[in-house]
Amino acid sequence: MCSMSSSTRRCSEHLVSELAESARRCFACGEDNPIGLRIRFSLEGDTCVGEFTPGVNHVGWEDTVHGGILYAALDDVTANCLYLQGRKAHTARCEIRYRQPVRVGERLTLMGRVERERGRLVELKGEARRHGDNVLVADCIASFMLDR
Repeated sequence: MCSMSSSTRRCSEHLVSELAESARRCFACGEDNPIGLRIRFSLEGDTCVGEFTPGVNHVGWEDTVHGGILYAALDDVTANCLYLQGRKAHTARCEIRYRQPVRVGERLTLMGRVERERGRLVELKGEARRHGDNVLVADCIASFMLDR
């Protein structure tokens, strides 16, 4: 993004602002969704990062977080890798691998990055790691179709 002209950067910033406004009720990152996860994402270089601490409403069984909650978080960290660059896209496919159980109250670090692009199709890698010990608890490979 650093090599953009100032007019291109302004256009990209405007699109990012529009995308953020239209996602205010998003289940994963929307500020205005009262039952959502409310994950805040940012770009650090080419990597989208966020943190999420699952609560008692995110349980699947006993004190283990439901896999669908982890899926939503990983889908959204990969999506935001594009959105925060002003690139509108939709999930075409997302394959997740659960590696460790996640317990209520365990803070997770989420990361997403672009792996490759072919035409309008962008492949991204997402990871969820326990914040305390950096253990990989789930990861995904996601494909997004860029809007025309």
